[in-house]
Order: sequence, then structure tokens, then C-alpha cells
Amino acid sequence: MNSKFYTTLLLCMLFTGIHLNAQNLKQVRTNVGLTYPLSSNWTNAPKDTNNFSLNMLAGVSAAERGVAIAGFTNIIHQNASGFQVAGFSNYIGQQASGTQVAGFMNTYKGGKGMAIAGFTNLSGGNSAGQISGFMNKSKDVYAVQLTGFINLAKTVKGMQIAFINIADTANLQIGIINLSKNGEKSLGLTIDENQTMMLTFRSGGNTLYGILGIGYNFKNKKDKYAYEAGIGAHLLEIRSFRLNAELTGGGLESFKRGDYTKSTLRIMPAYKITPALEIFGGPSLNFIQTSSEDGKRLTKHYLSSWNGNNNKNLYGFYIGYSAGIQLLF
Repeated sequence: MNSKFYTTLLLCMLFTGIHLNAQNLKQVRTNVGLTYPLSSNWTNAPKDTNNFSLNMLAGVSAAERGVAIAGFTNIIHQNASGFQVAGFSNYIGQQASGTQVAGFMNTYKGGKGMAIAGFTNLSGGNSAGQISGFMNKSKDVYAVQLTGFINLAKTVKGMQIAFINIADTANLQIGIINLSKNGEKSLGLTIDENQTMMLTFRSGGNTLYGILGIGYNFKNKKDKYAYEAGIGAHLLEIRSFRLNAELTGGGLESFKRGDYTKSTLRIMPAYKITPALEIFGGPSLNFIQTSSEDGKRLTKHYLSSWNGNNNKNLYGFYIGYSAGIQLLF
């Protein structure tokens, strides 16, 4: 009797183990195919959790816990961890805790992973890192947003790097236009040694800020329209006094033949007359390249200069200055 009892118990345990294992295999599995529903998971694909997926066109699943590869798109209704890569897009309905790489777009509700896309990353919640060619959008950013044009976020505890950075509050923004409630913005009027007057917008945080300006040169006959963009840093601040350094690139245009471009490093002592009004001025080191007659006549004394391209272009280093006033807001 004891022998029969133990034999029956062993069979029950074996059957239970096989049954539970079958359930687990149904929940976590491998999916290989062309596109939904032409895959090994067939019509059950939207209900399955996979640890490996490979689809020539589009993959559909409930969740992914390993590697998901699709020629066009991955559509994951719930959470995703591990690594997802698609030729066009990755869509994750809930949290993304791994790495997503897409040729065009990553879309997810939030997560702690890294999203890399050729065009845009869109997160409905938090994100750790976003890298794209054009735009990143997230609620809270804990590491970095890096893109070619614009970053959008609510709270940035890491950094934003783009041409335009916009956030409610930001720890560090590196760009030409940086907008946040806890940042500083100013509108200024400057003039330099070549009688170029610029209307300049500066924006950024406690250390770094961006510079964008347009203006007019009163000395030239043709190359009159000026522009510049760059990055500045507050090196020192003692009460109403600040010492700033700025690195800019710009030029003068006639919108005809010939060009004049200039790269400038400025050291800019600044003093706040009032909390909202600041004057500044200081020396600059400039490098120019020009092929226009106006540009060649603009500067008389160079530290070093030379001709290139059969004497059509003039290159040179010279010392200059700039001074101005700006309204802080």
C-alpha cells in the first residue's frame, strides 16, 4: 500500500511539473516570423511574452524580456526590457527598462532605459536617456536628452543637449536656446571693433548659456547683415559682478557673391546696474575667413594672416573687443 501511495504521489508531482512548465513556456517563448500573424506565435502573439523575437517586417507581443528585432516595427503592448531594435519604430505601451533603437521613432509610456532613434523619441512619462536626430520629448529626465534640434521635458535632473532645450526646471542645458523657469534669459545690444551692432538673446542656467544674435554692420558697403551663435559660461560671480567667457561663430552677409565668417573667443566682465540691467565689455580673439572685398578691408591689423585659394580668400587672427548692455528676465 505504501508503494502504491508513493507511486501515485510521484506521478501527481510529475504531471503537475509538466503542466506548470507548459504554462511557463506559453507565457515566455520565442517568436520568429514575417509579420503578425504570420509568425510562430500565430494569432496568440499579442498575448505572449517573449524572450526572443525576430520578425522580417513587424512583431507584435504582450511583453518582451530579451531581444526583439524587426525589419520595420516592434509593437509591444505592455512592458519591455532587454534590447529592441527596428528599422522604423518601436512602440511600447507601458514601461521600457532596456534599450530601444529605431531608425525613425521610439514611443513608450516611460521607463529607465535608453532610447535611440534617427528622428524622435516620445516618452509619456520618465526617461533615463534619449538620443535622436531631431527631437526628444519626456516628462522627467534623469540622465541625458541629446538631439540635433529640440528637447522637451518637465524636470531635467541630468542634462539636455540640443539647439533648443525647453523644460520647466533643468539642472543643465547645453544649447543655443535654453528655456526653463529656473534659468536666466536676457536681451542685449552689443557693438564690436568693426562697427557691427547685434541684437542678442542669451539663455541658460547658472553656469552655461546659449547665444543667438542678428545685426547690422555700419562700416561695410555690401556685407552688412550680421549673425552669430554660440555658447557662454559664467566663470565667476561676486555679488553684482560677473566674469563671462563666450565662444561664438558668425559672419556678415550680402546675400550675393563672397562671404565673411568669424569665430570669436570673448572674455566679458559684466556688472549689474540693477537686478534686471547689466552692462558688459571686454577683449576678444577672432579668426576670420573672407573672400569678399568688404571683408578684406574690414580689419587693418592682424596677429597673423595669410592668403589661400589663389589669393581669393583671406585668413587671419586679430584682437578685438565688444561691449553692450542687456536686460535680464
